[in-house]
Amino acid sequence: VQLQASGGGLVQTGGSLRLSCAASGSGFHLNVMHWYRQAPGKQRELVGSITSGGPATYTESFKGRFTISRDDPKNLMSLQLNSLTPEDTGVYYCNVDGRILPTWRPFNSWGQGTLVTVSS
Repeated sequence: VQLQASGGGLVQTGGSLRLSCAASGSGFHLNVMHWYRQAPGKQRELVGSITSGGPATYTESFKGRFTISRDDPKNLMSLQLNSLTPEDTGVYYCNVDGRILPTWRPFNSWGQGTLVTVSS
């Protein structure tokens, strides 16, 4: 299963971006999907997670301005970023825990990351 993250770019302070993560391949079930952020010089941190059909949960520091959603029929997950500040600059990664069909073997896959740069 491959994940492709997209939607990053350069945005001014206060602006918004919508990131997408598309899963491709055959014979899989996506269970929990996650967004992570790695700011320059810092460790990768969890933004939030979303289960199939369930609400998203967020790390406390990301609550309020970021919204995670998913479209299961399209194997897509999105991350809406609002009121961006330079501190939001970083590479945003998607990650998924799922199962390979028909064996139900678990897998974990990472996307390549998409860069968000917020200018002051």
